[in-house]
Amino acid sequence: MLGMLGVGAAGLAGAPYLQSGWEGFLSAASQKDPTGLTGLLPNPGGFRYYSVVGSVPHKDATNYGLRIDGLVDRPRTYTLADLRAMPQTRIVRDVVCTDGWRVDDTPFAGVKLSHLLEEAGVRSSGTALRFTCFDGAYTESLTLEQARRPDVLVALKMQDKPVSHAHGGPVRLYVAPMYFYKSAKWLSGITVTDEVVPGYWEERGYPVDGWLEGADRGNSAA
Repeated sequence: MLGMLGVGAAGLAGAPYLQSGWEGFLSAASQKDPTGLTGLLPNPGGFRYYSVVGSVPHKDATNYGLRIDGLVDRPRTYTLADLRAMPQTRIVRDVVCTDGWRVDDTPFAGVKLSHLLEEAGVRSSGTALRFTCFDGAYTESLTLEQARRPDVLVALKMQDKPVSHAHGGPVRLYVAPMYFYKSAKWLSGITVTDEVVPGYWEERGYPVDGWLEGADRGNSAA
């Protein structure tokens, strides 16, 4: 079955007008696939569809919220409208996965994470961030220094379109200088902590610092 679908996907690469239909199929299939095997299927757009749970609830402007709390002076929950009203930053970088696939020159746009941290007022005891997701399972982490980089976004757009549900929308994390597992999908919470709490894949052997080869690890002013 997977082999037949793979051949079909190869044919779609030569028929751009069918690509959106194939992507729609992969997206729908991935939401009902607890095995994650649909993530192995090729996609002409280059991305893979994968979740660590069998299904993920859909969120939109009517029910989405991003909570920032922990070691901050001003905890707050942001609606999608709140995030859209803030200054937006657009970054174009290569997306690289530990599985070996990559998508070059991918634009992401959204709010600098450093801006949200400034609004929250991080306390002196805060040194790291823990990210949670509304799939109910995935988590990630960054140091405070990493989180304040100008190329770390709370992303609302991907490839110049609103982030779709299949790609982790309506809001996901985007950490440009690191492997894509650090860019948590379906972002729902940011908690400032006093130490790094390893994320979902880091508990399963992935590096806590997922730097891409050749990435600038310095922290430019955000």
